[in-house]
Amino acid sequence: MNKINYQKQLDGVIEKLGGTAPTLLLHSCCAPCSSYCIEYLSQFFRITVFYYNPNLYPDDEYARRSSEQKRLISEMKTKYPVDYIDEEFDSSVFYEAVKGLEKEPEGGARCRKCFELRLSETAKQAQKLGADYFTTTLTISPLKNAQLLNEIGQSLAAEYGVPWLPSDFKKREGYKRSIELSKEYGLYRQDYCGCVFSKMEN
Repeated sequence: MNKINYQKQLDGVIEKLGGTAPTLLLHSCCAPCSSYCIEYLSQFFRITVFYYNPNLYPDDEYARRSSEQKRLISEMKTKYPVDYIDEEFDSSVFYEAVKGLEKEPEGGARCRKCFELRLSETAKQAQKLGADYFTTTLTISPLKNAQLLNEIGQSLAAEYGVPWLPSDFKKREGYKRSIELSKEYGLYRQDYCGCVFSKMEN
């Protein structure tokens, strides 16, 4: 089976925009991962960053990452303004979603459930806002399965009627650029994905 080049698909979407600036709801896991995504995508889209991460542990980790996300948006210079919204933090929805998968290895079935939870809420929010596209910063991580994330996103696009913006942001040294931007803005970079299980495995 041929591996899908999601960056090439994204290039195709951007080429067809013809200078218009459609709205994009961008799910963000954290400021460092979003830095390159915002720098890159804000040249072509009017972005609203959607901060929805009920998987985060402990509670103050959520507050810290959310605060850094807001600070980055306020300090970054972008072609089009970037808006920010978040959902009230409620970790119980994450624990309910991954019930029975607590002992799964990082990157396995538990992570899939977590991706589905966060992207489903993003798709709902995109529909509510009337966004032209939705996507996630998660594909920038070398530890995340871009194909799985894009497959989930495409499935939700069909369900909610909002086009999914394909991505593999680690391509073209996107991950490297995110590290550079994190240093430039002095961003807090966590050393685990976010949930209690990833923290224990770290």
